[in-house]
Amino acid sequence: MRSLLRPAPLFVLASYLLLSLVPCVPLLLGKQVPELTHVLVVELLAWLAVWGVLQRPAWFHWLLIPAFLALPTEIYLFIYYGQGISTHHLGIIAETSPKEAMEFLGRKVWLMAAVLLGVIAWWIAVQIAARRSPMLAWRGKSRWVALAILALLAAVWAYGWEFGVRAKPPTPAVHASASKAAPAAPAASAGSAIGSALSSALRYVGVTSADSTSASEEEASEEEDAVEDKDPEHAAIAGANRTGWHWAALPWRLRSPLGFSDFASSWPFGLTARGIDFYKERAYLAELGQRSRSFTFNAHQPEKNDTPEIVILVIGESSRYDRWGINGYSRDTSPLLKQEANLVTLPDVITSVSATRLSVPVIISRKPAMQSLKDGFYEKSFLTAYKEAGFKTFWLSNQISFGQFDTPVSVFAKEADVIQFMNLGGFTNNSNFDQILLEPLQHAMADPSPKKLIVLHTLGNHWNYSQRYPKEYDKWQPSLFGIDKPVYTDLKIKPQLNNSYDNSILYTDWFLSQVIHQLKDAQQLTSMVYVADHGQTLYDGSCNLAFHGHNTQFEFHVPAMVWYSDEYKDRYPEKVRQLLRHRKARLATENMFHTLLDLGDIQYDDQKLEWSFLNKQFKQHKRYVDSYGWSNYDNASFKGDCREVIDKGKPLKQEK
Repeated sequence: MRSLLRPAPLFVLASYLLLSLVPCVPLLLGKQVPELTHVLVVELLAWLAVWGVLQRPAWFHWLLIPAFLALPTEIYLFIYYGQGISTHHLGIIAETSPKEAMEFLGRKVWLMAAVLLGVIAWWIAVQIAARRSPMLAWRGKSRWVALAILALLAAVWAYGWEFGVRAKPPTPAVHASASKAAPAAPAASAGSAIGSALSSALRYVGVTSADSTSASEEEASEEEDAVEDKDPEHAAIAGANRTGWHWAALPWRLRSPLGFSDFASSWPFGLTARGIDFYKERAYLAELGQRSRSFTFNAHQPEKNDTPEIVILVIGESSRYDRWGINGYSRDTSPLLKQEANLVTLPDVITSVSATRLSVPVIISRKPAMQSLKDGFYEKSFLTAYKEAGFKTFWLSNQISFGQFDTPVSVFAKEADVIQFMNLGGFTNNSNFDQILLEPLQHAMADPSPKKLIVLHTLGNHWNYSQRYPKEYDKWQPSLFGIDKPVYTDLKIKPQLNNSYDNSILYTDWFLSQVIHQLKDAQQLTSMVYVADHGQTLYDGSCNLAFHGHNTQFEFHVPAMVWYSDEYKDRYPEKVRQLLRHRKARLATENMFHTLLDLGDIQYDDQKLEWSFLNKQFKQHKRYVDSYGWSNYDNASFKGDCREVIDKGKPLKQEK
């Protein structure tokens, strides 16, 4: 024991302890850490396994290089975004050029470089200390006993993963209202957490309307929904074995309480799991087009006709609901739209997750909001449904193009007949203004095809805000206009940052009015839907957070609106009537897919008209957001000036 208290081994042990406590960093920031006990247990088991097999730190310290190098990024994300490295962050890194990343970090890139050099020096120092600490070698009977126990636990887990785990016996009902026996949940595999986290096919699940379901029924159904949301492919094989043997399922008491997400959240070895998850996502996205090739909606218009018709979806970027004058903001940031007849604003629309690559798929496909953190989606988007119904489809984007890897958004964009990416710059530097889309829009509308669906994916109000609009829209001063690389983390620029953001909204107002004017000039059956992917936090009040990824109401509450021509109103008066009736309803981006198809009067297999707010069958549903788990947005409080979304109950556990 005395030998362990020498400087070298003590330094090694202290360093490994600090690495293991990385998941606890959010606690120091006043944040919650879901399933922290599970994460720490997983870390202990991982350390025992690695130390037991490789015996000496000097022999396994090389395995920790990724964890040491990623440590500054992990802590940075905890401090500024409240979460560590995830598949999503790795995707952003893969989809963003080094130049853009450096420009976004601004002066902090030098600080992070210095921290990284310090971490490398720390790793080298620990390696030297480990070589000088032979007493840390794990030998003797205790090592073999530990390895035997770990092997036994692994064997039990593998058996359950292979042959399944019997379901827990149902608890007898106590209240009369619960006297009806609920159907037994299907047997869950012990590896279900891994299977779910790495699943590559999801199915659409309808959510019961909160209006037509009692509170007790809602609570009882949440757990059932969690089972129903599983991947169908995984569900099909979960109870089947892969060897062909047929042995009894594992007793439910021997099920593993630990899952893949617990290991992925651990440190330092959990980083490997995140890398594997990321690799599988990239492989899945690369294969998605092939896998979904045979998918069909069997979509059609009830009466086949060649009446010229144009439907436009404008996907906004980083736009915040309460910064639009048309939504009640004190500044007149939308002077043109407020003059438009036939424009209906939707005051209560939320997005489930505040990230473009995760939120847009929920807008344009039937991907459930609570599956938005998972890899891809096995269905195609509304683009394919429109194509099946006889529309020519266009995807015109001012976002970055595909790049080396397909993004979760570009996979769907590829479904369009015509695809144009106009962004020659990037997200965080000077690039084309959104008006670059107006000429391609004009060409698309002039296409001889009588029916057309056009998606405009804008750069909208993405940082750097002052580079999203030309000089004539630099109305509110002082702003960041003309400043090449402002340090966004400097609270001193809060006024300039907010003024620049409002100026970008003013420009978006002009852009949308131009789109509407083009539709008016067509004098046809035309309609337009605008919805933002997520909002922004902007150092509100005493809040020291900015941009997105922070679990705030400012990021989940998004602007949305619908415009229709007089010709459209004459053709579909009932749809317009229902739109006006439901405009103030509790809506989410999940409603958009169903509404967009209803907007084009398109019917399809398994349609859910209760999800379209243009339909008399519409019903409100429970809305969940990615805030410390899946939090019920309509049963949440909004904490502090940041208006952090905190579920008043217990958030549902996420599967990533």
